[in-house]
Amino acid sequence: MSRSRAARDHLAVALDVPGLAEAEALIPRLGGVPGWLKVGLELFVAAGPEAVRRAAKHARVFLDLKLHDIPNTAAGAAAAATRLGAAMLTVHAGGGVEMMRAAREAAGEAAAKSGAAAPRLVAVSVLTSFGPEELRRVGVAGGVPDHVARLVDLAREAGLDGAVASAREAHTLRRRVGPDFWLVTPGIRPAGASLDDQSRVATPAAAIEAGADLLVIGRPIARAADPAAAARAALEEIEVALAARGA
Repeated sequence: MSRSRAARDHLAVALDVPGLAEAEALIPRLGGVPGWLKVGLELFVAAGPEAVRRAAKHARVFLDLKLHDIPNTAAGAAAAATRLGAAMLTVHAGGGVEMMRAAREAAGEAAAKSGAAAPRLVAVSVLTSFGPEELRRVGVAGGVPDHVARLVDLAREAGLDGAVASAREAHTLRRRVGPDFWLVTPGIRPAGASLDDQSRVATPAAAIEAGADLLVIGRPIARAADPAAAARAALEEIEVALAARGA
């Protein structure tokens, strides 16, 4: 596998657009650069499963619905996402071990029955829009890194494939979880880019150097004058950082 191909597998572009028409307009402008396309709540609520089907024609789909419900409901949703063809799916670690385990088992069973590949299940820890004050206001003591670590431990106990956390926690988490547990890092911003509503951010290079496996980039690429060029610039940073860490 070439370095550029390997780097492509570390980049997900978020299709954070209001509808299917906008997604279908954006995808060709990405020029096939990212290895993953993320379908999140906004697009999924607007367009439903068709958004996943259309995106899957171009790249692997990261279905980011952040499932957080009673175990039976989360399990049903995970099974449905598996049958739909999602390659990765998020659940909230705050839903607890039983819920995460139920989702993992349901996804595996659905994959076995349908002949589809089971999606990676990754647990959302603390949203990158949260800083210490927001966490305190929702009643969590101990600060962001400690709470992220607690939630990641729950995800590992549930047998999940990885977790979502900011690059600021990635270095410590990598040492905690070892090399095989996937770390998915949103809140990626090229140097000098607007932070928008994100709080805990990093550049693509810094996130890879910290140990992240998959970088999720939305507005800095999707809203660029040339999305493919912006994606390629991120890919170049990823390539250099992967080479530096020996990946």
